[in-house]
Amino acid sequence: MSQAEENKPSNFIRHIIEADIAANKNAAKVVTRFPPEPNGYLHIGHAKSIVLNFGVAQDYQGSCNLRFDDTNPHKEDEEFIDAIKADVEWLGFNWSEQHFASDYFQKLYDFAVELIEKGLAYVDELNAEQIREYRGTLKQAGKNSPYRDRSVEENLDLFKRMRAGEFADGEKLLRAKIDMASPNMNMRDPALYRIRHGVVHHQTGTEWCIYPMYDFTHPISDAIEGITHSLCTLEFADHRPLYDWLLDNVSIDCHPQQIEFSRLNLQYTVMSKRKLTQLVEEGLVEGWDDPRMPTIAGMRRRGYSAASIREFCLRIGISKSENSVEMGMLESAIRDDLNEHAERRMAVLHPLKIVIENYPQGQIEELDVDNHPQQPEMGKRKIPFAREIYIDEEDFLEVAPNKKFKRLVAGGEVRLRNAYVIKAEEVIKNEQGDIIELRCSYDAATLGANPEGRKVKGVIHWVSAEHAVPAEIRLYDRLFSEPSPDARANKEDRAFTDFLNPDSLRTLTHCYLEPALADAEKAMTVQFEREGYFCKDPATTSDGKPIWNRTVTLRDSWAKLEKG
Repeated sequence: MSQAEENKPSNFIRHIIEADIAANKNAAKVVTRFPPEPNGYLHIGHAKSIVLNFGVAQDYQGSCNLRFDDTNPHKEDEEFIDAIKADVEWLGFNWSEQHFASDYFQKLYDFAVELIEKGLAYVDELNAEQIREYRGTLKQAGKNSPYRDRSVEENLDLFKRMRAGEFADGEKLLRAKIDMASPNMNMRDPALYRIRHGVVHHQTGTEWCIYPMYDFTHPISDAIEGITHSLCTLEFADHRPLYDWLLDNVSIDCHPQQIEFSRLNLQYTVMSKRKLTQLVEEGLVEGWDDPRMPTIAGMRRRGYSAASIREFCLRIGISKSENSVEMGMLESAIRDDLNEHAERRMAVLHPLKIVIENYPQGQIEELDVDNHPQQPEMGKRKIPFAREIYIDEEDFLEVAPNKKFKRLVAGGEVRLRNAYVIKAEEVIKNEQGDIIELRCSYDAATLGANPEGRKVKGVIHWVSAEHAVPAEIRLYDRLFSEPSPDARANKEDRAFTDFLNPDSLRTLTHCYLEPALADAEKAMTVQFEREGYFCKDPATTSDGKPIWNRTVTLRDSWAKLEKG
């Protein structure tokens, strides 16, 4: 077995595909598709489907199409189409063919006519409320519409007039004629076409005023494209009988196999596109690419790598069991990736000025520092060291609270990362008693060497005050403070937005970075030593300062909270 075969994931879908190939089903071809609706940005749940569909096609020498399910033009936009394509490519995948469901509008119309001619579809005039009433319940059979037994000729005439725009929205509806007593609600004469005036479709313009329903469009689009394995999430399992019924009753040769798997439910966020749209439209986040959003665009802006998202999708696996995935699993995937690949830098988020009084005035040293302590091939950089530096104010206390505090205290020593050992000699305070400056001394013999006769345990980071780059730092955290905001909102009859985390974003406007970050490229992700992983934002502040977004902390700060 090759290394690639050993690393290939295993799950029930792949077992089905391998059995089909062994039986020479579909001439041993594997053709999949990723069919998003362009009514919003893709999120991490879509990433799971992308990795599955494109991954299966790659591993079995097949092909995967990108198809936009664009049958609801009033909700769709070219912006979303462009964003979806960018996200799929950024994740590392290339589609074999690109299609729109609207490419098949004429064929879909013709298949609808065929169903009418076979006596398997009819034009209904019940309104939405009446349709719900006639549909029945899970325990009670539905009843036939009074318009169900119209003649084929009358239905053909009415459907053509629907196409011609003679009727208002909601006045007529084309429905399949299946079984109003079926235990499967989806088989109780489902809608096939509805009227929709006053919209300009982003692909077909004003050519159509009737639009096919998803359950009608999807199986036929799959068949037209020769899809062999139509992979979708579990909520479509009850729709599979309709998927098969449609393909069995129209004149089309290909009959794809629909296979369902569990969708991704990620804690501390919401995955409903409707609710994500609400967050954007109500201004509760900055936009679809807000780094707190579970969208691929938001995660990219936050500093998540494509490799880490792919790895996360592989780690959670594919199954038929619904489960809730801990946010810690996603954060672990990005930590593992960045720990290996992110260069190290120093940044002071809460600056406290230090003057090293015995360091020569005007002297500047260029210290050679590894970009990554475990990856020498990443090279080195130079860091300036001078008489005045900044450290983090949390790294100094006048009196150590306990023996575990191994940073700087009054009269104590600490090592500056990659530099010298310094000693706190004098604390300078303002009139309010706040510490505004430290006067220190340094041991000139401790550059790259331990001090003689004493042991210094603590190591802290720093930046040269003269050379530091002012920056704004945005500390992003989980969007919700509740692991399952949807479930709790439903249980307590509250809005899911009630559980937004008020600390999901903290902005620090007075921070300093080492000068090696002055020319950092947008989207560059590094580890700020002792602070976490951070990514440079595409935007800058109004006064031109760079913005850096926290991708993830060095350790899981939520683990203890979740354990109680």
